[in-house]
Amino acid sequence: MKLLRYGLAGQERPGLLDPQGAIRDLGDIIDDLGPDQLSPASLDRLRALDPSRLPLVPTPVRTGVPVARVGKFVAIGLNFSDHAAEAGMAVPAEPVVFMKATSCLIGPDDDVVKPRRSTKLDWEVELGIVIGSTARSVNEADALAHIAGYCVVNDVSEREFQLERGGTWDKGKSFDTFGPVGPWLVTSDEIADVHALPMWLDVNGERMQQGNTSTMIFRCAELVSYVSEVMTLYPGDIITTGTPPGVGMGMKPPRYLQAGDEMTLGIKGLGTQRQRVVAFDA
Repeated sequence: MKLLRYGLAGQERPGLLDPQGAIRDLGDIIDDLGPDQLSPASLDRLRALDPSRLPLVPTPVRTGVPVARVGKFVAIGLNFSDHAAEAGMAVPAEPVVFMKATSCLIGPDDDVVKPRRSTKLDWEVELGIVIGSTARSVNEADALAHIAGYCVVNDVSEREFQLERGGTWDKGKSFDTFGPVGPWLVTSDEIADVHALPMWLDVNGERMQQGNTSTMIFRCAELVSYVSEVMTLYPGDIITTGTPPGVGMGMKPPRYLQAGDEMTLGIKGLGTQRQRVVAFDA
């Protein structure tokens, strides 16, 4: 299934994408698409529905973050060896874990706001994992059973705040609007091999990132197992799993986003995003 939330920000309704690519409303079936609706049993009930019998949603319509009430937004750094090389950093022996504030979450086509003091605003197309059932110190062999599905994430980053101002990476990753997610939560059963998905990102129509989830250093099962050892993962939590090469920081000379720029990005089978960069307006 491809599950989504649509409507004005803060007023989203649950929906699904039918086989013809039309949005169908789930509001009479579930009150939202949040932690309570992500368990295997809940997803099975939705999977049993006949989409053609659900109300058709007129389009175009805004899509929001496909999961409501995200509890944690966990991120993995340097998880593609070629991206680590372009960043001038060693390939990590263990996953690099940091957090993005849930307040940075926005819909896949919402504007990204360039922070007031930003000088090095960057892009990162990433595969997102959505947790469906509580995972606490799970074995790698059991980890995939705790995943509800996958989504596209743009891990928007301010490199000066991330790397040059002391402290942890979090403050360069958590500005408002730095977490576009969606357009859909694609359930695990729809993805034949999550580690064989082409991914890409363009800026103003120019291809910047071209990669594949096959080159991830730490794969999804290992990441869920590892993160669940250091923090309990709950339904609705999102893990964003790292980016392939082609970020602005790695270019010679570096290239960063300015107000008016447009990012378009996607992962095969998981949909596409489009964000316009706008200036901070106090």
